[in-house]
Amino acid sequence: MKRFATSITIRARAESLWALLTDAAGYPAWNSTIERIDGRIAPGETVKLYAKATPGRAFSLKVSEFEPGREMTWSGGMPMGLFTGTRRLTLTPGSAGEVEFAMAETYAGPLAPLITRMIPDLQPAFDTFAADLKRRAEGDRRSG
Repeated sequence: MKRFATSITIRARAESLWALLTDAAGYPAWNSTIERIDGRIAPGETVKLYAKATPGRAFSLKVSEFEPGREMTWSGGMPMGLFTGTRRLTLTPGSAGEVEFAMAETYAGPLAPLITRMIPDLQPAFDTFAADLKRRAEGDRRSG
């Protein structure tokens, strides 16, 4: 089964990272993997994510878990659980003002073995997402 994951240590406050991760309209300004996100990233809300890896295609995702400053989960897929994709973003504060950012996406459901064969390698996009977040957060930290 395919799974994509990335993590990176960022010298910034968790609150600053959380602000970036929950500002849907702001993603294109710092995240080179996302064309745009329509909607509000908030508990129970549904957003439409447009990724550069799949130009013109919108992914409808529900913010299914939301613990401010710590973690959130975006989930989407097909009716009746035939195929689901779940993306979990977590922030783990460390010592010396650093935060470990982690993001993982997993797939499940009866059609997952078939559908995941058609999903391209998203690992480079995951790694770029994390690097873009680090660049923006550490740049913001130095300037402010």
